[in-house]
Amino acid sequence: MIFNSLIKTKDQLTTLPEDATLAEALTVLENTGFRCVPVLDKTGTIFRGNIYKMHIYRHKSRHGDMDLPVTSLLKNSTKFISIKAAFFNVFFTIRDLPYIAVLDENNHFYGILTHSRVLRMLAEAWNINAGSYVLTVTVPDERGALVTAAKEITRFTDIANVISLNLDPTQTHNKQILFTLPASADQALVDKIVKRLNRKGFEVPEIEDLHPNY
Repeated sequence: MIFNSLIKTKDQLTTLPEDATLAEALTVLENTGFRCVPVLDKTGTIFRGNIYKMHIYRHKSRHGDMDLPVTSLLKNSTKFISIKAAFFNVFFTIRDLPYIAVLDENNHFYGILTHSRVLRMLAEAWNINAGSYVLTVTVPDERGALVTAAKEITRFTDIANVISLNLDPTQTHNKQILFTLPASADQALVDKIVKRLNRKGFEVPEIEDLHPNY
């Protein structure tokens, strides 16, 4: 389920009714500075799609009728997710969109999840402020390997965060695990951890200092 704290609810948003004209929509977009806003049905509950400023400008430059309803230029009408959707599925839906519409249990428009909030959440998950170094560890894709690598690190320090990434799709027998060490870890400790991991057969192809100027 998507974290409610990440969603901007309908009462926080600028939306347009489906019977608004393109001229009215352009005025709203220019006044707010938004590149697009959600369009809802007349009841204000059903998501119809998004209206983009650039599409209205293009229509206007071609001497199109600005009294047409916004529905004539709607985009992303099928781009929405349920509030019950797994957060992992968001990444396959939002992609290049500025935001994705979120529907409640009754398929009514609940709000939006913006690209920027998703990226901010990922940055927080990375634990940059509370971390010192990120060790990229190559772990065999076999049962117990991740646990073993983590145990070797915790011999020396706590682990602030762990992320598994497929950084090299050609490496089908290995995984790349990114271990974020806490702020208390220094270079000397990192050297000890890397030496220990290497001794146990784990490669550490990359070490990233999260605060190189400190």
